[in-house]
Amino acid sequence: MSLRSLTRALPLTPALVLLLLFLAGPIAYCAWIAFTDLQLTGQAESSFVGLENFRTAFRDEEFLNAVWLTLVFTVVSSLLGQNTLGLALASLMRRASKPVRTLTGGIVITAWVLPEVVAGFLLYAFFRREGTLNAILAWLHLPSQNWLFTLPILAVSFANVWRGTAFSMLVYSAALNEIPKEVTEAAEVDGAGGWRRLWHITLPMIRRSIGTNLMLNTLQTLSVFGLIWVMTRGGPGDRSQTLPLFMYEQAFQNSMIGYGTAVALLLLLVGSLFSVLYMRLLRTEV
Repeated sequence: MSLRSLTRALPLTPALVLLLLFLAGPIAYCAWIAFTDLQLTGQAESSFVGLENFRTAFRDEEFLNAVWLTLVFTVVSSLLGQNTLGLALASLMRRASKPVRTLTGGIVITAWVLPEVVAGFLLYAFFRREGTLNAILAWLHLPSQNWLFTLPILAVSFANVWRGTAFSMLVYSAALNEIPKEVTEAAEVDGAGGWRRLWHITLPMIRRSIGTNLMLNTLQTLSVFGLIWVMTRGGPGDRSQTLPLFMYEQAFQNSMIGYGTAVALLLLLVGSLFSVLYMRLLRTEV
């Protein structure tokens, strides 16, 4: 490497050192712990166990159940919920009057900026047996139920949609504003309806924004912990226990740090696979 290249790279050195110290270092240490039997209590020293923690995970029915619920939670709340609702809100607000845009945007963004714990308590109050949803159903003379007991994974998925849709709405609002008005006006003159314009013009022209939004939403949803913990704590039983909650239970409630860290690495692997998939899809569009 030439002296000129080293000089250009010199300003990046502090950032590189910080990344190695606070990102790569902890990840490497966690990777080592995942191959040990480290426990919080009752153990003088840990020992290397190889792949035993990972074998235990794939033989554990609770782990497999957590994987399935994580996929359901991610697909329902992120890929379908936040993504679709965010695009719908962005499209509708583009045609709405300024007061309607201001009011709608303020309401949606307020849900997004609320702390996760506060949002969890609000949605718990909404879905509980004596909560707001059942009060509305009773007023409409419709049957009510204990939503956090009968449909817990769907209740927390809806909560995540309510809290995170604002991000998708902002991404798609910016993308839609970049579409030239001449293109949509020409399609209208040619007789294309709203759905045809959406499918053949709007979606192809914002496909890169769609891919970026899906990647960021998926990674955020895979790591959701506080919202589910406040609403259900993974219950009843393990019917809303996603991988972050299962990891926490194994590491800090059952004191099996090694096993919990192995689960965390598997979750990191899942997020990495989603990232690689989205990046490859985005690269094909260049």
